[in-house]
Amino acid sequence: MSVDDLVTSQGINQTEAKKRKRNGDAAQGKQKFSRGAPVATRQISDRKLKGQLRYSEKLAAEAAQKAAKAEEWLLPSEAGGLEAEGLERTWRFSQEEIVQEAETGAAKKVFDLDLPELGPYNLTYTRSGRHMLLGGRKGHLALMEWQQRHLVCEIQVRETIRDVAILHNEQFFAAAQKKYVYIYDKRGLEVHCLKDHVGVRRLDFLPYHFLLTSVGEGGILRYQDTSTGAIVAQHRTRMGTCDVLRQNPWNAVVQLGHSNGVVSMWTPNMSTPVVKMLCHKGPVRAMAIDGQGRQMVTAGADGQVKVWDVRKFQAMHAYFSHAPAECLDISQRGLLAVGYGRNVQVWKDALNRKQQSPYMRHTLAGGTMRDLRFCPYEDVLAVGHSGGVSTMLVPGAGEPHYDTYVADPFQTRKMRREQEVHQLLDKLQPDMIVLDPTAIGQVRKEPKEVAIERKEEARAANAAAKKGQQEENEAKKRMKGKNKPTRRQRKKQLNIIEERKGDVRQRMREQGVLSGAGAEKKPAPEIPEDVPRALHRFYKRGTQ
Repeated sequence: MSVDDLVTSQGINQTEAKKRKRNGDAAQGKQKFSRGAPVATRQISDRKLKGQLRYSEKLAAEAAQKAAKAEEWLLPSEAGGLEAEGLERTWRFSQEEIVQEAETGAAKKVFDLDLPELGPYNLTYTRSGRHMLLGGRKGHLALMEWQQRHLVCEIQVRETIRDVAILHNEQFFAAAQKKYVYIYDKRGLEVHCLKDHVGVRRLDFLPYHFLLTSVGEGGILRYQDTSTGAIVAQHRTRMGTCDVLRQNPWNAVVQLGHSNGVVSMWTPNMSTPVVKMLCHKGPVRAMAIDGQGRQMVTAGADGQVKVWDVRKFQAMHAYFSHAPAECLDISQRGLLAVGYGRNVQVWKDALNRKQQSPYMRHTLAGGTMRDLRFCPYEDVLAVGHSGGVSTMLVPGAGEPHYDTYVADPFQTRKMRREQEVHQLLDKLQPDMIVLDPTAIGQVRKEPKEVAIERKEEARAANAAAKKGQQEENEAKKRMKGKNKPTRRQRKKQLNIIEERKGDVRQRMREQGVLSGAGAEKKPAPEIPEDVPRALHRFYKRGTQ
């Protein structure tokens, strides 16, 4: 074989491999957008119905194929990230180098807010990642569109702030202050004072149920419906003051970390925890759950960071930190951020398998860390510390393919109003929060022995009821048809006739016509012979 033939054959093989890969990706994408197995129409005898079903299945297949093709051309197949060459390591790249190599729009997302007199800061993002809420320990509250550097509102409450949470959208937010929880609007005006929430240290909001959850001193977990203002549930954990609260976004189960190393999972419809896990030998410092609700990461005072499989409630692997981690968070792409002291570490693919080195490292310029959060749909990690608020670029952290029905970063005012109405219409009830949401709507099939026993019990009960009814019917006195109106009238007439009959008989006896009950019948008078036969009836006949 010549060199040209070899090159040609290699080119053909590469082309075929690329074609097969493209066909495989297209088939996988089509399966992703398909609505399931097609309806079997072979056994359907109705031709009209069979034609309609075949036509609808054809339209569904074409729609899935078009959606897969659009995703193939418009959406990237792989997420971006840092890549090292040779002996380089990604964790050696500094933020200055990353910002210098990044595009201008991404470089503008890195900033530092120097607020040393008001920290440390707690922070959170809206579900779209467009707004950031800051809560300083010394009473500073600020809501801002952080990408445009636009400050929506800023207030000083002159009171200790322990945590902040944004409600269903950026129009309202809650702040856990020294004694009570207060709700403010986007203008910074106080709207409500929730006096039922006393001594709160942590807040969180369940967007699909409109529930504001809080926990703090005394270990009392409270659920409050923000749409009606009613307290849905109050649970006493009986495990002391709690400073760690996170929700599982998959099933809306609230998870608490306690000082005895236990992580408890709660639902509003049960007064006891649905799950209790002993995770650490010391107090639980921080906790995070991934977006799909499969993995949970906990950090304890024993210096360990453990990754748990929530489906099996088993530890997958553990990491050791130089100092106990104070805050954790998981991005939409599964990157794990660990913060302790002034250091921030970002681990890639650390949930599925154990990694030997972090993906990125960063050291704060000043101040100890208080909180950190990944921005949704952005490759940005925000860190709240005692010196203010800082952001850093983490390539490959955010999900670039957003769903406008869930959250839209480019939402207008009209779209926000409509989405708020749709959220209220689609609001879920607190009773629907369960550990396994796939069990809702299913029927649990009981064992065959139990079903047979139930049938026998039902049959015996029906037989006993039938026998009792029969005995009761037999004991009754039959009076059917004896109280009809015609029968009553006939009985009255009969009584009158009987009474008159007795009087007539008595008069006849007095006149000698009847001499008694056995009186003999008098002979009839003789009829003359000359009387016509037709007149014989006028002659009186003998009577008794």
